[in-house]
Amino acid sequence: MHASLTGRRRVGLALLTSAALAAASVAAVTVAPASAATSATVTVNTGTSLGTIPAAGHGVNVAVYDGNMNSAPIAGLLRDAGFTAVRYPGGSYGDIYHWKTNTTDGGYVAPNTDFDTYMGTVRSAGAQPVIIANYGTGTAQEAADWVRYANVTKGYGVKYWEIGNEVYGNGHYGSGWEQDNHSDKSPKAYANNVLQYISAMKAVDSSIKVGVVLTTPGGWPDGIVGSGDSADWNNTVMSIVKDKADFVIVHWYPGATSVADSLGKVSQISTITGTVRSLISKYAGSRASSIGISVTELNPSYQLTTATAALFATDSYLTWFENGAMNLDWWNLHNGTSQGPATGDDGTPDYHDEGILSSGASGEPAANTPFPPYYGLAMVGRAGSPGDTLVKASSSSSLLSAHAVKTSSGVNVVLINKDLNNSTTVSLSYSGFSPGNAATVVQWRKGATSISTSGASSATSITLPPYSVTVLKASGGGTSSPSPSPSPSASPSASPSPSPSPSVSPSASPNPGQGCTATYTVTNSWPGGFQAEVTVKNTRTTPISGWTAGWTYRNGQTISSSWNATVSQSGAAVTAKNVNYNGSLAAGASTSFGFTGNATGANDVPSPVTCSAS
Repeated sequence: MHASLTGRRRVGLALLTSAALAAASVAAVTVAPASAATSATVTVNTGTSLGTIPAAGHGVNVAVYDGNMNSAPIAGLLRDAGFTAVRYPGGSYGDIYHWKTNTTDGGYVAPNTDFDTYMGTVRSAGAQPVIIANYGTGTAQEAADWVRYANVTKGYGVKYWEIGNEVYGNGHYGSGWEQDNHSDKSPKAYANNVLQYISAMKAVDSSIKVGVVLTTPGGWPDGIVGSGDSADWNNTVMSIVKDKADFVIVHWYPGATSVADSLGKVSQISTITGTVRSLISKYAGSRASSIGISVTELNPSYQLTTATAALFATDSYLTWFENGAMNLDWWNLHNGTSQGPATGDDGTPDYHDEGILSSGASGEPAANTPFPPYYGLAMVGRAGSPGDTLVKASSSSSLLSAHAVKTSSGVNVVLINKDLNNSTTVSLSYSGFSPGNAATVVQWRKGATSISTSGASSATSITLPPYSVTVLKASGGGTSSPSPSPSPSASPSASPSPSPSPSVSPSASPNPGQGCTATYTVTNSWPGGFQAEVTVKNTRTTPISGWTAGWTYRNGQTISSSWNATVSQSGAAVTAKNVNYNGSLAAGASTSFGFTGNATGANDVPSPVTCSAS
């Protein structure tokens, strides 16, 4: 989006209004009254890997109109929060910014915001740059020259490059906020021009990763077929770009309307990633599993300086990681406000500002003072480091979100107490891991202006303050090891069904003598289709290096897309083989793969499901 320090333009905001995403938010959390239950259980399964924390996953946006973006405290604030990515030069400014002259077409550029100064801040913070190449008023040659300057002349090693910002907002569908000087503003023209950008930029540095802009599933203008087009934006763009891009880009502004709605929006993430992953699989061929998903702008678009936004930040980032996103960039580092302060629904100040740090505007705290979302994002940094394994964690309470990360020294459990009024005592159990007697507690709570660290006598029980984020760091040993994690682009994902259906009872393979078992579970279904997951477990006392699962459908089911396995079907018979990152399993370890399928009749679970190991 196009933003300014006096208020961010809302035109064309990608509100998720489709039936599928509306249904996904039905499970929105409700703020409990004082009489609500104050206990919950959390189960952590370290043998079920949900991927790894990506190298440039934990990001934030900066903008060249922000005079504070490179001020003295910024690198330290970014580093202390654990940010590993910083996106530049700022939303829709990316489509009017000329890097050579540090100027924009019709916009304001603050002093000391040029590319080299930005790179100094990013490198000092220990983060990676994410760069928007100017599509709207630029050229492929200008982008290639930027790659040459950054990576050949200066040796910065900039890896991630986007071709434009929200290019679909160029007026082709009627609403226009994104500058686009091309005479043809159709998705077909964008896609063909993207191929020119990719060719020119990779001719300079073939190691870079280039991203293509898609619309957010369920958000405007997703599904709209413009004048003269044969398909909507996403299908048109991907049918032309195919496997030439290294990642696809969506923005996520779910448009919350209340505290409860804001905290429930995380339920949309699996639907979005499932839809995008299916789109990639449809067009990208054998490269589909290696093409990443990047969310280069996001926030809940509701009371953004409040404690609610902080809880949303932690929960949403970790959920995106668990669903395979390779990069997330919060909007924005500083943004400013043109309104006086108010009180949010949760009782904390709402400055009507989309920055995570104060810009020092009238009525706000001093410049660079962290707002609550800064601490929520900093708790993501405390949860684990790039390369650490995300493992499965489940909670018994809708008011308590749980995530877990396996590190080299133990397991970090992230607990988000969404109860505005009550403390919650949590009992934790671990599978595949034996916690020690003591633990470390890292915590931020509503109203706090810092993150606290303390010791705890137990890793299996803790009382959480109301409206808080806690990382419980347990040291200890594993009784089994998690399976090697999939790459960020090969994400477990959900289908775009209008409403989830109860899972069908799982079917397990009966042949542990073959070295592994495979358990088939239907995780979601809708008229004419379904999503399923198969968990493969090594039943040997020694590691295995590969596995093959198989089954036969009885009612004409066909598989349409898959992830984390190579799946083939011949008639009713289906065979699934490991991919290169999840074939090796330690004794007792497991891994999962998923797929979507078509089903016109009864969608029963096939039996038997066989598994053989090598």
